[in-house]
Amino acid sequence: MKKIIRTENAPAPIGPYNQAVLKGNFLFTSGQIAIDPKTNELVLDSIEAETRQVMENLKAVLAAAEMDFSQVLKTSIFISDMNNFAKVNEVYASYFDERVAPARETVEVANLPKFVNVEISMIAAL
Repeated sequence: MKKIIRTENAPAPIGPYNQAVLKGNFLFTSGQIAIDPKTNELVLDSIEAETRQVMENLKAVLAAAEMDFSQVLKTSIFISDMNNFAKVNEVYASYFDERVAPARETVEVANLPKFVNVEISMIAAL
């Protein structure tokens, strides 16, 4: 049986999906973009601020499942411009202990929801 994970500390879904689903010991998050859950506004001041908001949203989803970044097994990063990779990576890396960081892929895409610059999803385990 799967358990739906929801929190008001991350943006509400904007379509037919949930913030995360827990199945057994595995948590699958939906992709998060830089919507501030307090204002429901996009945070697009800089690529660093945008990435930080994405990571904070993921942190809130993990917390709702009683997890944290140390339990993340894999991340998928989608960016609209690979030239932003170093800046995104710098913020992303600040949330992980490099010695036990998750597996990851980073893919440049033509477009993302609401025309943001970065979207990240995760798989974690208890």
